[in-house]
Amino acid sequence: MTIRAMKRVLAVAAGCILGTVFATSLAARRADDLHAQWNALSDSYFKDVYFKYSPTNGTQNGLHEYDSQLEDYTSAGVDQQVAAYTAFEKRVEDFNPAGLTQGESADRDIVISNIKGALLELQSIRGWEKNPDEYSSGITNSAYTIMERKFAPPDDRLRVLIAREKLMPAVFDDARKNLKNPPEIFTKIALEQLPGDISFFKNDLPSAFTDAKDAQVKADFAKSNSAVIAALESYERWLRTVELPVSHGDFAIGADVYSKKLLYDEMVDIPLDRLLQIDQDNMKANQAEFARVAKELEPNKTSLEVLSELQHDHPAPDKLLQAFHDQFNGLISFIRSKHIVTIPSEIQPTLQETPPFMRATTFASMDPPGPFEKIATEAYFNVTLPDPKAPPKELEELAEEFNVGTIVSTAVHEAYPGHYIQFLWEPQAPSNVRKILGANTDIEGWAHYCEQMMLDEGYGQPGVGAKDDREAKLIRLGQLEDALLRNARFVVGIQMHRHQMTMDQAVDFLVKEGYQTRAVGTVEMKRGTGDPTYLYYTLGKLQIMKLRADVQKKQGASFSLEKFHDDFLKQGFPPIKVIRQAMLGDNSPTL
Repeated sequence: MTIRAMKRVLAVAAGCILGTVFATSLAARRADDLHAQWNALSDSYFKDVYFKYSPTNGTQNGLHEYDSQLEDYTSAGVDQQVAAYTAFEKRVEDFNPAGLTQGESADRDIVISNIKGALLELQSIRGWEKNPDEYSSGITNSAYTIMERKFAPPDDRLRVLIAREKLMPAVFDDARKNLKNPPEIFTKIALEQLPGDISFFKNDLPSAFTDAKDAQVKADFAKSNSAVIAALESYERWLRTVELPVSHGDFAIGADVYSKKLLYDEMVDIPLDRLLQIDQDNMKANQAEFARVAKELEPNKTSLEVLSELQHDHPAPDKLLQAFHDQFNGLISFIRSKHIVTIPSEIQPTLQETPPFMRATTFASMDPPGPFEKIATEAYFNVTLPDPKAPPKELEELAEEFNVGTIVSTAVHEAYPGHYIQFLWEPQAPSNVRKILGANTDIEGWAHYCEQMMLDEGYGQPGVGAKDDREAKLIRLGQLEDALLRNARFVVGIQMHRHQMTMDQAVDFLVKEGYQTRAVGTVEMKRGTGDPTYLYYTLGKLQIMKLRADVQKKQGASFSLEKFHDDFLKQGFPPIKVIRQAMLGDNSPTL
């Protein structure tokens, strides 16, 4: 080959190489552009729709540019939300997922589902038209989110609270216009919570800002706060005298809407009758295990007699918060020694009494800071203490909710390794979508799964969380009691909302099959009327258990429980279907 020919060949080769490099570089730039476009679109959803129409949610997420704003409760505001969600749904659906990563494509599905769920709530479930408590507890929560975290000096937080409070009295004018034949149970729940709401504005809120210095700000707060109290008191009188007598609406959302809510919120499309069968099989297994352990504990007593004995073994109400706190160190030590899950922080959650606007329908909850909160990063473990003003029988039944066994399972559920550990892992979630939009089958499913998993791994045995064999058995019975409560919620939620169970029958079912006291069963029934899909505890737990079994089968001898849990938690809070795709690489059934 001549030198000239060789040069020509080399030039051609160089051109091919440069062309390949250029093409590769161009493809990479296009991929980067696509990822950037998706991130911009998802960020726009949160800024232009999600937080715009729920500024209280913005505050809770640690985005303090929303602190002075309040939700628009007018019917025109509802129409604006519907239009905004509908328009954005088209934008996301028009975004071609080809070229996105698996995670980004899943995030796109999550955003679409979230939009569909919001539209279902606004257009079909219509809580703004049916539920009086959405107004009174709604504005109370809006004030509480400013009060609970010291993300700024007292005077600065008080200024934004005043701005928010000035918008609150008009909310009750909107309520009077919007509410149309609400269900009696919803009006009664609102009336049950309103004294606590009013007390919160009269006492808790002013006490939280005693460190404020600016005299003018304090005077403005006294004025705005008094106006809110007056509006709440007027609303309470109106509900009791005008609205309650004509509250004859139906709380049930119906089977079709129920199925859609499950699909949009949890990405679960299993038929309702099949779901009921899955739960009832699990309930029977839990009842059989309860009977087995009860027989070992008290051979001459029935399961219900042993249950009654367990429920009576509880701390006094004024010792309840300390009883929960006493669990923390033992749980942390066990988790670390047994390599259950990585605990990313030494800081423990703060125990406190449940805020007043939540007490009618919940016994315990975890309230962590939002993913974007940089200053006030405390996480609150809320416990609803029995009301000392309740009749003696009801007071005792409410106290029995937290017995020697359920205190352990609740501490596991809310804190270690339940919700609090989820919060500690949140910064590692792969996207803002998975930090902000959470599926309850993931959030509550994980916490409920942990209750059984911890005991299965050996916690609650003599010397390891229990002082002797008797207490160990009581702890297992407490875990099963809580599992049966979640099994009963599963049935009650579906059946009440498709008109196959009355409220009284729901209470009876929670008592008989869910092993709850009647007072607790009544509270749980009330919650089910407004939280139809609270089956997500058991549903999520069973999905996680199947996922673990499938991952263990795939990995064989290399399977690590700690790694499984860490890998699960680092996904953020998407539906279990999305986590299965990430951890197994397939679309196999979640159940």
